[in-house]
Amino acid sequence: MKIALLGYGRMGKEIEQIALKRGHEIVIKTSDQEGYDIQLADIAIDFSIPTAAVANISNCIHHQIPVISGTTGWLEQYDAIVELCKQKKGAFIYASNFSLGVNIFFELNK
Repeated sequence: MKIALLGYGRMGKEIEQIALKRGHEIVIKTSDQEGYDIQLADIAIDFSIPTAAVANISNCIHHQIPVISGTTGWLEQYDAIVELCKQKKGAFIYASNFSLGVNIFFELNK
């Protein structure tokens, strides 16, 4: 699978190592929302910064590239992104924490 890493900080570098070990190809590594062709990727993983996340996610949705985001700090625009995803029939997953233990705790807490 060809993966775009949108946000190449600590998490992006960790994801890269795991993806490469599993035989995937990293086709994009970026720290901002400009200067990349998202259509090179099969899927995007966004661990960027709040000011870049909305543009990165929107770009993916507009180009029918499934996107997973773990970036926090942009959720005031979450509803608009969900609506865009519905309109474009895109694929988008957001989670503030991908830890299995934390997510089990979230479910138990409900």
